[in-house]
Amino acid sequence: MVKTAIIIGATGLTGNILLQKLLRDDTSETIKVFSRKPVNINHPKIKEYPVDLLQLENYKNEFTGDVVYCCIGTTKKQTPDENQYKAIDYGIPVNAAKLARQNNIKIFIVISALGADVNSSIFYNRTKGEMERDVLAQKIEQTYILQPSLIDYVRNERLGERIAVYFMRILNFLLVGSLKKYQSITPEQIAEAMLQLTKRKFNFDRIESHQIKQIANKEI
Repeated sequence: MVKTAIIIGATGLTGNILLQKLLRDDTSETIKVFSRKPVNINHPKIKEYPVDLLQLENYKNEFTGDVVYCCIGTTKKQTPDENQYKAIDYGIPVNAAKLARQNNIKIFIVISALGADVNSSIFYNRTKGEMERDVLAQKIEQTYILQPSLIDYVRNERLGERIAVYFMRILNFLLVGSLKKYQSITPEQIAEAMLQLTKRKFNFDRIESHQIKQIANKEI
């Protein structure tokens, strides 16, 4: 039984959906939210820690629980500076995994991306690959790395995003067999899979996009 869950990135898209699911589910009794901004939800389950996530190691004594959900992440557009991008997408998850190991937290779940590869010539894919490698190096008992494809969600009615998402919805019908992992995926599916991963033990650590959907749908 998971009594205390930790969420990093609960003010983001997937993290907030996950938080809402945890509030409705009996999986956890306490939800510790580590975030720079408040989630603006008044609920007896929630315990908020307003922190600088880039200095997460300073909160070791508060970082205790049974599972860590790491939903933090940025984009090239949001964070064009490569050093800052790496501090967020690599530094925060790896530091969280180190704290989880030090505090004997048994389950660590983190969102990465399809295409993550430590040997990639593309900086952003390589950073995700390095993050995955160093999170797994902590040897937490149950480590799950989710590798979603394009997120099926349109923010702020941006025309470019609407076109990309609608195009992917059509293309999804053509992506079958070994190409299924490239189908777009919703943030709800990612959050539901994260919740399901705490309810039973799986025998793999890296979870591709089509497998995330299967876990969310309770097909595996």
